[in-house]
Amino acid sequence: MAKPVSTSRIARGSKLGAMVAQQAVRKRRTKLSMLGRSQQARARLADESILRMADHVVRVLGEMKGLAMKLGQLLSLLDVQLVPPRHREAFQQRLAVLFDHAPTVAFADMRRVIEEDRGAPLAALFAEFDPEPIAAASIGQVYRARLFDGTEVAVKVQYPGVDQAVRADLSNLGLMRIMIQQALPGFTPAVFDEFRDSFENELDYVAEARTQRQVAELYADHPFMAVPQAFPELSTRRVLVSEFAPGIDFDGIRRLPDAERDRIGEIIYRFYVGSLFESAEFCGDPHPGNILLREDGTVVFLDFGLYKRMAHEHIAFEATCLRAVAEDRCDDLYQLMIDRGIIQYPAAVTPEGCCDYILSAAEWMMVDEELTITPELASGALLHAIDPRCPDSAGMRRQNLPPEHLFSRRVGFWTCGVLGQLRATANWNDMTREWLYGAEPVTELGVLHRKWMARHGLGVVSPPAPRSESPAPAAARRTRRSTRQ
Repeated sequence: MAKPVSTSRIARGSKLGAMVAQQAVRKRRTKLSMLGRSQQARARLADESILRMADHVVRVLGEMKGLAMKLGQLLSLLDVQLVPPRHREAFQQRLAVLFDHAPTVAFADMRRVIEEDRGAPLAALFAEFDPEPIAAASIGQVYRARLFDGTEVAVKVQYPGVDQAVRADLSNLGLMRIMIQQALPGFTPAVFDEFRDSFENELDYVAEARTQRQVAELYADHPFMAVPQAFPELSTRRVLVSEFAPGIDFDGIRRLPDAERDRIGEIIYRFYVGSLFESAEFCGDPHPGNILLREDGTVVFLDFGLYKRMAHEHIAFEATCLRAVAEDRCDDLYQLMIDRGIIQYPAAVTPEGCCDYILSAAEWMMVDEELTITPELASGALLHAIDPRCPDSAGMRRQNLPPEHLFSRRVGFWTCGVLGQLRATANWNDMTREWLYGAEPVTELGVLHRKWMARHGLGVVSPPAPRSESPAPAAARRTRRSTRQ
């Protein structure tokens, strides 16, 4: 059981600082204890130290909630450099509990939030209410309940004071940079700025409930995707009531056979990335805690606090840039970005730098062969994009990158991270060509999805001009990818 969420900037900063210092002390102590030991004993001590470190990070960040906990979630998705390679999978699995099984806040405190926001005792609001949370994440806990009409619901409740905690964390970004740069060298201030902007949007549950209802209605008849119905009329700024969705969680999904994981990977990719090009809107928070699997094979998607709707002109520009990269037209991409006002200092950027900047996020989508996404591959893509030591695209990071572009790149990176944890295999380019060129789907899921789109009058938001047949990605893509794995 976690303590009440601390909201003081000083207190939260002290916790982060103490955690960073303690990890350094732990490393030194473990190193000293290995002196004079056998190789087998040293390996055992190292294993124990890594797992203790992971448990400590989970406990501290889990109790802090807010942006600090979001940091732990990010570390669980990527192949972090905090620990040696042979320990990384165990380390990531320990941190993965931060997505939905973090230390919980006492029910009495959470009940108070519900009753204050709804203005009535809990017994007057729900026929039944289980005090044991079924999930606990960075901003709130989720409970199972039943309405008086018999409807089974999930009730998401914000931690008391979490809005103040988030603002305190935003003031302590310097300490977070120290910690995350130990794990992921090259993280830049832009990454933390994106965290700041996204967290503000996640604190309004009424807006999230309205969005979720709209998305649930759209996917109500989808053959393999589902979104639980939300009830905005029963929700408040800190309490969100939605349909209860049973299913296997991500940890269970990871243990399924390869073919089933690959199928789920395709569905995840289509939902998070494909929806941008097909409906001009997408969920901006792909992570394992937001994915469930029903017994019938349907994948359920949760959490719509970060939902983005983009103007068609922005999507058209993104698609045009991706097509230029897929066709190795770096000079065209360079001119597109100058004309768009993104490149304000042309002398600081080369056409090849433009292509490499786009490829850092999208190269795994451009390989025209089956590709298994691993945590190492996902981390390599992210670090290549943000590491200031990487010369290929350093000039691009100093240009006038629009917010909508950064947001869509976030979705690509986080989706890749989720697929890496799933170790899903597919020809991701086959799906990407559906969105960039209007190509016919080649998978069974793609055919079913295309029929669903037709029923709803959906299509590719930005179809290409009828210039030529869609080319296969250049063979150079394979060479570049192989050097980064």
